[in-house]
Amino acid sequence: MKETIELLRRWLQRHPRAGVAALAVLLMGTGVTAFGTDSLDTAIERLPQQQVTEALPLTPDVAAAAEAPAPFVLYRTELTRHDDTLATLLQRLGVRDSAAAEWLRRDARIAQLWRGQAGKRVSAEVDDDGRLLRLSARWLPKTDATRYEQLVVQRDGAGFVVHQDSLAPQATVRLASGVIRSSLFAAADAAGLPDSVASQLADLLGGEIDFRRDLRAGDRFEVVYEALEADGEVLRYGRLLAARFVNAGREHGLVWFEPPSGGRGAYYNFRGESLARAFLPSPLAFTRVSSGYGMRFHPVYGDRRAHMGVDYAAPTGTPVRSVADAVVAFAGWQRGYGNVVILQHKNNRKTLYAHLSRIDVRKGQRVEQGQTVGAVGATGTATGAHLHFEYMVGGQHRDPLTIARDNPSGEPLEARHRPAFQQTASAMQSKLDAARWIVQASAE
Repeated sequence: MKETIELLRRWLQRHPRAGVAALAVLLMGTGVTAFGTDSLDTAIERLPQQQVTEALPLTPDVAAAAEAPAPFVLYRTELTRHDDTLATLLQRLGVRDSAAAEWLRRDARIAQLWRGQAGKRVSAEVDDDGRLLRLSARWLPKTDATRYEQLVVQRDGAGFVVHQDSLAPQATVRLASGVIRSSLFAAADAAGLPDSVASQLADLLGGEIDFRRDLRAGDRFEVVYEALEADGEVLRYGRLLAARFVNAGREHGLVWFEPPSGGRGAYYNFRGESLARAFLPSPLAFTRVSSGYGMRFHPVYGDRRAHMGVDYAAPTGTPVRSVADAVVAFAGWQRGYGNVVILQHKNNRKTLYAHLSRIDVRKGQRVEQGQTVGAVGATGTATGAHLHFEYMVGGQHRDPLTIARDNPSGEPLEARHRPAFQQTASAMQSKLDAARWIVQASAE
């Protein structure tokens, strides 16, 4: 800038008349713009031009970096599988390093990656020869674990250094909303709502809404839920914190509340009434019903006969849970039912779980609500994998889909916790409002 000003000053000294003319044109404004343009352009063209080229010395480190080629590093991530070995895992990760494989095989900590629960996320960094530079993984030791394991294998000369830590994930809050077009399943998928959160929604509001028979097109929901993350990676989805569901014009809501004094948390509606139920609405988490209670065309015998329960379609091996606290009255094989478990509950109530691929309890054992008693199968008289579920009161069969609403439970909110509850409920309702309008704006 200083050089330009100096050049302009020298030019004005050599051409004072042209400089005055140019200044006059600028001052006269738009009325004489056309008149002065040619003179000004001519004056600018007369300015001297000079090109300056100067070599700058490079410091040794910059020069070395410019000459050396950038190292090639390939990053790849895979999820472990049930049938994985170290060899198959390294192969999918693009590791072609027999020395590294041998070293990893000798460290017992590395075996955690392919043993136990599948689905662990493993990342590898290799060079252009497939030589392992770094291996890392993080996983939850159990589905409901509150801490995750992190394993890092870093190359150190000819060998490796291994670090394993047990860390606490970061809990983040997420919002979602959706509109029912055909089913809760389809709406949850369209909203990107995780299955575990949708399952909680169906369980908690199952005593007020029959999600298999009461839903209407145009029903809507908003939810607030937890995601447990590590460095931006979701390890698992946590608790449903709040929800609002409008069914046939009627609004249903829930909020998770933990007393500030450190008492046990529970779910309530926005009026502060407990949503706890003595019975869960379903023995399977958030599933489809393939056959309902009442008369039906029997798929094996080919005639119409009374169907004294409900059939839940699900893949073989899907966990089957007790819908309430109980004692196992029977666990074994019965003709037609195949592998079957019968549970005795309080107040002369029984539930039956049939066609199981396996049985996880024994006669006389006490089980808690939500505890796994077996797995879905196709044993006995069955055309495919499903769970046959029956509900009896005093020896008489009842419609299993009404089991939750027929058995309310839970303790009322204590008066001393009411102010804190109202504050939590108000904050969550604001988040639910945000969830609705955010998604609506996105759709528009």
